Amino acid sequence: MRNFPRAALLAGQGARVPILTVEQLPDSRRAILTTLKQRGPATIAQLADALGLTGEAVRQQLLQLQRDDWVEARIERSEERSRTGRPATIYRISEAGDHLFPKHYDTLTIAMIDAVAEEIGTDALTRVLARLTDDRVASVSVGLLGLTLAQKVTALKSWYLQDDPFMEIDVSGGAYRLKERNCPFLNVALRRPMLCSISVN
Repeated sequence: MRNFPRAALLAGQGARVPILTVEQLPDSRRAILTTLKQRGPATIAQLADALGLTGEAVRQQLLQLQRDDWVEARIERSEERSRTGRPATIYRISEAGDHLFPKHYDTLTIAMIDAVAEEIGTDALTRVLARLTDDRVASVSVGLLGLTLAQKVTALKSWYLQDDPFMEIDVSGGAYRLKERNCPFLNVALRRPMLCSISVN
């Protein structure tokens, strides 16, 4: 993984989710991302003009932001551009970069859990959450067929993140234990523990 722990792939999903927030970035990179978020895709010249920086300074910061997968570039190939010179490169925030900005997924998830419980009952909510877990188990189980116990435990280390750096395998007396150092659902599970108990089961 490039520049760990900048970004990580969620296991079983396609979104790259950064660990940092935009407020934790160096000033110049934060300013570029914030400008792209506010005004939309822009060229180096447009960003330099908006931020009062040199084009070279912006270019250097954009290179790093691209390495971190937080910004993506595309070539603008318009007929007008082809007549006036080299096509412009347009920079925009990537899907991963967008996650650097404040999100309220925890609040939404808790509200959804409570609404489902109120509308169709706690038993039905338990079945819904169990279904989500069962689907996840089913998708992982296929890759465990034919593996030894040690190999299965190693594979399950990627339950949350691919090659999860926050999941540790402890072997003692022939027994295996997965130690979870970071739960991506912690804020929700602390307020609605049934989510955690169903996942463990």
